[in-house]
Order: sequence, then structure tokens, then C-alpha cells
Amino acid sequence: MMKMTGKAFAKKLFGAKYERLSRNLFMDVMVFWGLYIAGFQVQIASFVRVLMISAFTAGVMWQALSSKDNTVELTAMLMLPFHRREFVFSYVGVLGAYTLLTKTGLLFAVLLAVSAWKPVELVGMILCMIHAVLMTAAVYSVRKYWYVGGFWAVAIVSAILFMTIEDSRSVDSIGFGNGLLAGLLLLVNGLFAVLILWRADGYVFYQKESKKSHAVRQRKRATLWRYFFRYLNCHKNYLLNTAVMWCVALVLPYFIREMAGLSVIPVGFAILSLNTPICILLSCDPDLELAVRFLPGQKRRFCIPYCLFIFLCNMAADVIFLCSWQIQNGSVTVHMIAGAVFFALQSAVLSVLLEWFYPIRGWKIESDLWHHPRKYMVPVVMLLLAGAVFSCPVLLPVLLSALAVEILILLFIFFF
Repeated sequence: MMKMTGKAFAKKLFGAKYERLSRNLFMDVMVFWGLYIAGFQVQIASFVRVLMISAFTAGVMWQALSSKDNTVELTAMLMLPFHRREFVFSYVGVLGAYTLLTKTGLLFAVLLAVSAWKPVELVGMILCMIHAVLMTAAVYSVRKYWYVGGFWAVAIVSAILFMTIEDSRSVDSIGFGNGLLAGLLLLVNGLFAVLILWRADGYVFYQKESKKSHAVRQRKRATLWRYFFRYLNCHKNYLLNTAVMWCVALVLPYFIREMAGLSVIPVGFAILSLNTPICILLSCDPDLELAVRFLPGQKRRFCIPYCLFIFLCNMAADVIFLCSWQIQNGSVTVHMIAGAVFFALQSAVLSVLLEWFYPIRGWKIESDLWHHPRKYMVPVVMLLLAGAVFSCPVLLPVLLSALAVEILILLFIFFF
């Protein structure tokens, strides 16, 4: 029973012949080998690597567990007779394998290629990845009592950070200070997570269909803006990601102010353009894409409001960034404000063009959209523009002139 259940979910996530698994593993090997032979090295503390890979694994695992695309398969499986424990561990095992092999594997390959590591640290990172999968699944199974899961997660992270700060100079075992104690903590906590899953039922992973819908109701003044806001309201994790970007905008001036003065501010604008959920509206909703492309005149009626929506989201983060910069460093100028408008608008335009001409298709669950390589294309272009402004500040007036022309064109298309 456990083998059949796991095989059913695995074929859904990895493909009928597991072709996605082999493709991802091949890409991980190529990325590792390419970076390794290039000789590119970055000094990364061992505990930073472990915390980075644990947090990333936990985030992807939570997205996989909360994905609504698994609802159909779960509904069909739960209608059949099943053994409670076998179903839970087969489901968690397949999602954990999907998380580690297709998502965390790429980060793992990059970290191994660009930083020095010992074999014992390699074992420690693998242990942390498995622990992150088990603990995330256990916390998700008790999400009804969210305060318990939240307290548990905060306690474990605080304990790890405490051991790191307590003995940060003596790096041994799995990469933490007091490595043996940290490894024992992860092992005991992992066994505790297994115990929670042992007592869990398959229905704890099932999500009921929400009565809310982000579709625009038939009203006299129904607009796309109502759709956008209902869309965010029905996807709380998208709002959470936006809130995280705002927190990044708040603390980013502290980290980049020492780099090169005011010229580095465009780099902050480029980093804040990495807000994936609001840039995959057509990719994550095939029905909307079909309706938009089928009806006449929708290219202008949909793309312009969508561009303005992304622009406003980007500008919100940029405004927080500039306010934080003013509080910490002062000297916010008109050119900086104009630069924020330019980068926010350029990011919005490029994101909409990608969604219209190159939507993501063939994805299995929502996590594939969030971590698709396409998400980095717009931020990379913005970083290149920021690098151009950083190295040659005289280009800033040229970019601002291009911004003025672009705004006039958009206004003309929108109103005429």
C-alpha cells in the first residue's frame, strides 16, 4: 500500500517515467561542475550554509504541502481505503524527495561548488535537509494549533543560533559551534517530528476548497483591479511574500550603505524587484490566460492594468527602502526618487512581457512556479542596469529620459 501510494504521487511530481527527476539531477551536476572548474570561491561560514539550506528546504516543503494542486490527487486517494501511517509517510516522503532533489539540490550544488567544506560538514547539511523536511511536515500537520507549531519552530531556531553565537570560533562536526550538541538536537527533534507524523492522519494534509474566489463577480463596475486584490486576498502566502520584501526593503540600506555611497542605491531597487508571486498571474491561472487570449482587445485591456499593478507593488517596496535610507543615512534626492520610479516601471514592463509571450507551462505544483529559473531574468536585467548606473553615473539622465518617454507611451495606449 505504501509503495503504491508513493508511486502515484511520485509520477505526478516527477513525470510518468520520472523524467523530471533525471533532468533536475543532471542540471545540478552541471551547475556544480561548471562553478567548480571556474574556480569561483566565496567564504561562507559553515553555520550560515546550514541555516540557509534548512530555511530554504523548509520554505519549499511548506509550499509543496500547502499547494492546492495536490487537492485532486488527495481527494481521490482519501476516498479509497488506506492505512493511516503508510499514507502519511509515503506522502511526506514523496514531497520531501521532490523538495530535496528538484529544489534544494540546486542550492546544495552551488554551496558545495563555491565554498570550502569538509566531509563531516557535508553529512551535517544532509542531516539538516532531512530534519527540515520532517519538522515542516510535522508543523503542517498541527497547523490547526498554529501557536504550538510557531513556538516549536522559534525554539529550535533560537537554540541553534544560541549554540552558534556561544561557540562560533570552534567550528566542528556539522558546521555549528558545539557541533556534536547541535547534531544531537537535530536528531532528537527529528525523531520527535516522526512521532508526531506517526500519530497523524492523512486528512490533516487535505485542504478544503475555499469558498472565496478571486474571479470578478458580475457587477456594473467590475474591473481588473478588483480581480487583482481578490487574487491577493485568496492567496495569503502571496501577501506574506510581499510583506517579506517590505522587511527586506527596511533593512537593506543597513547592509549596502558601506559599499559605495549613493551610487549603489539602484542595486537595492534591482533586488526589490524579485517579487515572484505577483509576476506569475497568467502562468498560475491557465483559465484566466485562456480567457484573456480568447477575447478581443484583451492585450491592451489586461496588460496595461497588470503592468500598473506590478509597478505599484514595486514602488511600495522602493518607497520603504528610500524612507529607511533617509532615516539611517539621509540625503535622499530627487534623482534617487526618479531612479526608484524607473526601476519599478521597467521591472513591471519586463515582467508583463514575459508573462504574455513566455508564460510558464507544464508545471506540476505551485512550487514549480515560485522557483522556476525565469524568476531571475528580470532581477538580473535590473542588476545589469544598476551596474551600468553604478559604473557610469552619467547614464542616469539618459535612463530618466527613457522613463519619461515610456510613461507617455503607456498613458497614450491606456487612454486612447
